[in-house]
Amino acid sequence: MKGAAGMNSVKVILTLIPFIWTIGMIPFVNRVKPFVLGLPFLAFWLIAGIVVAFLCISALYRLDKNKNDSEI
Repeated sequence: MKGAAGMNSVKVILTLIPFIWTIGMIPFVNRVKPFVLGLPFLAFWLIAGIVVAFLCISALYRLDKNKNDSEI
């Protein structure tokens, strides 16, 4: 049972990371400088958040034991 509870906490953390990345960190990253890859820092942060969200959702998909490969 401990393994299932640990897996659920991992799923909750993976679900919360994109929200915390996007909403929770805005007060800390809301600035124009420095420029990263020619973008203002906030724009770069939000684009990086899209990549992080994709990775978290991909990890959640791989961790889902109830999925069926024919559902793709």
